[in-house]
Amino acid sequence: MSLDLKQTDAVNISNAVITGERSASEVCTEVLREIHQQNPTINCFTTILSEQAIAQAKALDQAISKGEDPGALAGVPFAVKNLFDITGITTLAGSKINRENPPATHDATAIQRLKQAGAIIIGALNMDEYAYGFVTENSHYGATPNPHDITRISGGSSGGSAASVAAGLVPFTLGSDTNGSIRVPAALCGVLGLKPTYGRLSRAGVFPFSSSLDHIGFMARSLRDLATIYDIVQGSDERDPVCTKRPPEATLPQLDSGIEGVKIAVLEGYFAETGEPEVFEVVAAVAKALNVTQQITIPETHRAKAAAYIITACEGSHFHLANLRSRSPDFDPATRDRFLAGALIPATWYNQAQRFRRWYQQQVQEIFQKVDILLAPTTPCVAPKIGQEKINIGGEELLVRPHLGLYTQPLSFIGLPVLSVPVKHLGQLPLGVQIIAAPHNEALILRVAKVLEAQGIIGV
Repeated sequence: MSLDLKQTDAVNISNAVITGERSASEVCTEVLREIHQQNPTINCFTTILSEQAIAQAKALDQAISKGEDPGALAGVPFAVKNLFDITGITTLAGSKINRENPPATHDATAIQRLKQAGAIIIGALNMDEYAYGFVTENSHYGATPNPHDITRISGGSSGGSAASVAAGLVPFTLGSDTNGSIRVPAALCGVLGLKPTYGRLSRAGVFPFSSSLDHIGFMARSLRDLATIYDIVQGSDERDPVCTKRPPEATLPQLDSGIEGVKIAVLEGYFAETGEPEVFEVVAAVAKALNVTQQITIPETHRAKAAAYIITACEGSHFHLANLRSRSPDFDPATRDRFLAGALIPATWYNQAQRFRRWYQQQVQEIFQKVDILLAPTTPCVAPKIGQEKINIGGEELLVRPHLGLYTQPLSFIGLPVLSVPVKHLGQLPLGVQIIAAPHNEALILRVAKVLEAQGIIGV
């Protein structure tokens, strides 16, 4: 019996392995075969860990045969953005320069926890160099096309993570999100993309981009997979000083508890401008399904996006300053030019951006005293063509790279938990809607999404 990952989520795979319907070795072999067949076209994987994955699968099968607990994700294959440390593999972070680094000696904390739960790491995934981009058009490792239309981008910077799930190669992946790098590709590829609260998940063993903005998160094909993975990975970690010390919050039991009494509003103003009509139509469809009539505007959001850019550019360029001075030609040109621009930003601008950040955070905190959930588009358009530099929206010509994160960047800026859900609509290409909550309310986000899933509004 062939395993069809396009119809199977991680929970189903695990159940099949635990009950003996399938062996972990069989699952792993079939998945690897599919990856080797499709990757020349989709270009998701930069590293395929065939021997390591098969060895882990065999060990898991032996443990099951002895009656040992194989874990909640027994035999489930997964892959990670290639900025996560994988033992024995050099962490590329999408770059040429990092190839010279020694192999990682430890797995990233998130990978450790997933492997302890029985999941099998199967490879590392393509991305924009050093996570600075929304397109996954990498001058060193090539572009990762969108599985729905290979002439178009998958989004970025976690493009390989989104495309591999959308193509049915793996049921879930790990990515990172600094300004929208999980949510943008998730929306453009039509999968679920969760960016938890800043500091909620350990970033230990993850190559940094902008420390005060970096998050890690997941992409998956089902909500129950997201909830399962989130429960496994969350928790404090002394290796990451910003990882919060809050006790783990189980989300699985809450998925079906409904949303009676939950106050939801649609974000207007900035979040209802500069997008194609179908972008706002899918938000309206979600609002209608949830019986939402309230609208709210967050003041000065355009300044939040500008301040987020300044912080990102300053922190990113500072981290790479030595290589920018001595090895400038070895960078992806698109990344290098933005880092160089960031290096020229005055320190006073950075300080002012951080002050504004605190003010903006206070405005949003006040809004969450009145409502529990906010809705907004994920991207201003469907996936642009590979190589396309500009998009025309409402008669206005905009650069692709900075504007695909138009609606995601202001929310990362203050560390809010956000889930991008793929919304079914009449168009041929995917679009996403962001479900946003106050910090540490991931469980509520998943409950709202579950209502939409039950109504058939969202789906992979």
